[in-house]
Parts: sequence; C-alpha cells; structure tokens
Amino acid sequence: MKRIILHVDMDAFFAAVEQREHPELKGKPVIIGADPRGGRGRGVVSTCSYEARKFGVHSAMPISQAYRLCPHGIYLPPNGALYQQVSHNIFQIFYEFTDLVEPVSIDEAFLDVTGSVRLFGDGPTIAQKIKQRIKEKERLSASIGVAPNKYLAKIASDLQKPDGLVVVEADQIETFLWPLDISRLWGAGERTQQILRKMGINTIGDLARFPAQVLKQKLGSAGEHFYRLAHGFDERPVITCEEVKSVSNEHTFGKDVDDVDVVRKQLVYLAEKVGYRLRKKGLKGKTIHLKLRYDNFSTITRNMTISPPTNQTRQIVDVALDLFEKNYISGRKVRLVGVGVSGFDDRAARQTNLFDILDEKQQKLDRVQDLLSDRFGRHIVQRAESLKKKKK
Repeated sequence: MKRIILHVDMDAFFAAVEQREHPELKGKPVIIGADPRGGRGRGVVSTCSYEARKFGVHSAMPISQAYRLCPHGIYLPPNGALYQQVSHNIFQIFYEFTDLVEPVSIDEAFLDVTGSVRLFGDGPTIAQKIKQRIKEKERLSASIGVAPNKYLAKIASDLQKPDGLVVVEADQIETFLWPLDISRLWGAGERTQQILRKMGINTIGDLARFPAQVLKQKLGSAGEHFYRLAHGFDERPVITCEEVKSVSNEHTFGKDVDDVDVVRKQLVYLAEKVGYRLRKKGLKGKTIHLKLRYDNFSTITRNMTISPPTNQTRQIVDVALDLFEKNYISGRKVRLVGVGVSGFDDRAARQTNLFDILDEKQQKLDRVQDLLSDRFGRHIVQRAESLKKKKK
C-alpha cells in the first residue's frame, strides 16, 4: 500500500510565538537568541521572523553578525517554557489525526497518515485540516509537505514557506525532484557539493543520470545513498518513539574568561541543569562529558564512564570538575563550557542500588531542589558552589 507521509514544520516558530503573545511585534524583525550587545554579543540566533530574514538573518548565525545585518531588529531571549507548552499543544493536534507521529524537533514532525484516509480524507485534505486546526487553536502557521516518503515530504515542506502546502504524487516524483539543486540532498555538505559540481552535477536530475557505480567510485559508500535519494527512494518508517541518547547543557560566556573559579561555577550550574533534566526524564547515565571551547574556537571534549549509572547532581558535578582540572590548559581564555550525560540504562533508572541507599542524603537534596525548581523556576535555588561572588 502506498504510504502517505506528512512533514509538518512550524514557520519561524519561536519568533511567531513571540509575535502572537505580543501583537505589537507583528510585522517587525524579531530575532530570538543571545543578547547582541551592540554587535559585540556572543552566541547564535535561535530563530527569527521572516521580516528579519529579509535582511539576511538566519538561524545559527552568530548574534553579532545578525546585529550588523539588522541593528534595528527586536532581540529577545528564548522563552523555553512557553515554546514547550505551545509545541505540546501542536503535537496534540497531530495525534487527533494519527498515532504515527515522529518528533524531529520542538517545531517539526513526520506523520504517517496512511491509515487515516478513510476517516479524514486523502493526504492533502488531512494536511489542510491540520493547518487549519493549528491556526484556530494556536494562531500560528505551519508548512506541510505531503509525499510517499519522509525524504520527499521534508523537501516539499520547505519549498513554499511560510504557510505552504506542497504535494508530491507518487507518479510525479521525478518531475518534482529533478529540477532541484543538489543542496537539497540529505547529507550533501559543502565538500560533497563541491565534488558533485566539479562533475557537472548541479541539480538532482543531473545526479540521477549517473550510474550508482560511478557515484560509489567518486563518493565512496555515500554514492549509493545519494543515488537512491536522486531517484526519490526512502523506505524509512515513521518512528513514534526515538530513544534519547544524551542530555547536555552548554553556556557561552559573555566575555572570554581565564578565571578558573568562574568556569568552575558555571560547570556546577550546568551539571545541576543536566541532573534535573535526567531525573525529570527518569534516566540514569554512566558516561559524563565535558566540553571546553577556548577563545580561538579550538574545542575539546572529554568523558569519564562511571558505575553504576547516575542522575545525581553531586556525582555529575564531581566528574565534570575532575575532567576540567585534568584537561584545562592553564591561562587559556574559555569561550564556552558544556556538561552532558549519556550511556543510559533503563533498568538502572528503575532499580535502587547500594550506592543510592548510602547516598540518600544527596538524593533528598536533589528531590528538594527539583521540587522548588518545578514550583518556582530553575533559578530559585542553586548550590552555593555555582553562585558567583558579589563584587565588593
């Protein structure tokens, strides 16, 4: 049976939510991300409104560059709690039409509506109904691609943004796909595109004319992958529950720092956030990671594996600090630090072990901190070692 796959992608999600909450922002260039601080800010653009995109601003752009392009833009910090709630509401709309929903990020998902046709109509009809429901309930717009597989649906959703609806019929795949630039190919980075263009391949149609064997010789194992994409092949199913592989948090300092105490305090705070998220998800991990980026953008990552797996803040703090002490180059200025945990074990999350019993005090401390954070916000209580000293 021919599959009917939808890729739903919210339009400029964070910025659109802010414009919805604050009507005075409608029609204005809204940029969500770090504080630009007069063009000397750190960090990157999370997302921006379409009004800001007219000036060349885009997601993942350094915030300082965004400021130079659009100094009159309205720069706002992300409101994570609000975006999560709106995202939850939108995903509930998806589940009104199918149980086969694969989240890709907070603002996009794949839906397999093959089994929903008899109830709600064909693919384009279901897509239109979803768009209408999102507008009615959340006053936001979404762009949707409808196609026989995930790859084609993903491309289609991006072609007529914002508020787009593009349908790829099974007998029109070549007509749809082949005129597109090779930059639309999944996994085709700049290096791959350079190789292809030197071969005279600029469109997906150009690529489709090459035999798979030739592409393997030029691109190695990736050659067959691109050959299949060029012909619109993608058999991957919609996966309803993707396993979480890691939980991490990072911080970019407003100014490069060489004060190790400042770095240590930030690492403790990040470890607190990671521990809180692990406990909320019911996860325990055995590998703790440190990420350290210096002022010249050179980056190191180090990790340590412990046993048994943990979600206790104290253990994450101790390992993160130990990794920092062993790997930090004295005197170097630090731009970014990060802490993460991976190597999850579902059984460990459910079992109580001897270490947990012996460390009951730390568990109680975590529970109290989590309770206060849930009720009053993450900043209401922090460990003393993560607090910055007040200037005298």
